[in-house]
Amino acid sequence: MPTRKTVTLKTIANELSLTVQTVNKALKGKQGMSEATRQLIVQTAERLGYYTMDQIRSLRLDHIAPYPNERLRFLLVQTAESVSYNRLLLQGLQDRFFSFGHTIELLMLPQNPKPGKMAEWLEENGVLYADGVFIAPSIVPKEWEMALFDLPIPRILLSFPPTGVRIDSVIWDVYEATCQAVAYLRNQGHERIMYVGDIQIQRGSILRWQAFNYAMTASGVAITSSEHVIGSRDNQSEWREDLSNKITRHKPTALLCGIDHEVPVAYEVCKELNLNIPEDISVVGFLNEQTDTLPLFTRPLLPIAQTGYRAADRMLWRIANPTLPYEHIRIQGEFHIGVTTAGILV
Repeated sequence: MPTRKTVTLKTIANELSLTVQTVNKALKGKQGMSEATRQLIVQTAERLGYYTMDQIRSLRLDHIAPYPNERLRFLLVQTAESVSYNRLLLQGLQDRFFSFGHTIELLMLPQNPKPGKMAEWLEENGVLYADGVFIAPSIVPKEWEMALFDLPIPRILLSFPPTGVRIDSVIWDVYEATCQAVAYLRNQGHERIMYVGDIQIQRGSILRWQAFNYAMTASGVAITSSEHVIGSRDNQSEWREDLSNKITRHKPTALLCGIDHEVPVAYEVCKELNLNIPEDISVVGFLNEQTDTLPLFTRPLLPIAQTGYRAADRMLWRIANPTLPYEHIRIQGEFHIGVTTAGILV
């Protein structure tokens, strides 16, 4: 294998046509440049494989070689239900692994898999020959998820772990994000806040509802489950009608929509009821990403790509420390105020 060339501050400076002083300030977190420039410098340093002495010390403490001789191959196993955010997860994984020279590949589980065929599918796709597997959220059926948990290779779950499962996990913290959303709406004077979101889709869905209950109760507002739209969305027309009827009957001043693909529907229903947003009703939506088809939403910024980045670190740590206890890591994001919410006029 050819010797890896040494990457210096000058290497990065030449790559970006900047001064060494500017690059050094950016990597040390000092002031004097735009955040866009700082981010570009940091990303370029990672892409070229540059590490500060503090980073190298940290990696070595975790027994991770900053310049590994062996290039590893990892898999991100997903289903059609998780495609919407797996692009962001994959981006984070690739960004982190690139600087080590490792690779990450997507592997799609079959739709409507046949019972008892998991072992055959694992063999056909060479899963056991990978150096590690990342397990995306929304793996169905559950039997296949459990089979992935039992693989005899390093695994990182990119979701909230089921009770009793021995596996490392990294996930964006929807519980905290829900509490942030409730706190913001309550500070804006909203008391009649309706939660909208199927709470049975995946483990993170019920956590959103639990966080909503906790945050509302803690702020002095009692919750009646029947006044919220938390049922299954299997029948689209019935779900939409239920949402419309409950908005009309209970007259909430704000909606908190906790599921990405339900946000556009909730927005449309408000429009159909001739409710102006945010003058008549405020809407907070858990969007994976802001889309051009919706106004600039007030929303928790879900750190999905950052979760992938952090999960890559956790995988390398697990490979280097196979006997240490399993850990569950939640990544907290910021809260963005858009144009879909307003305060209650007193």
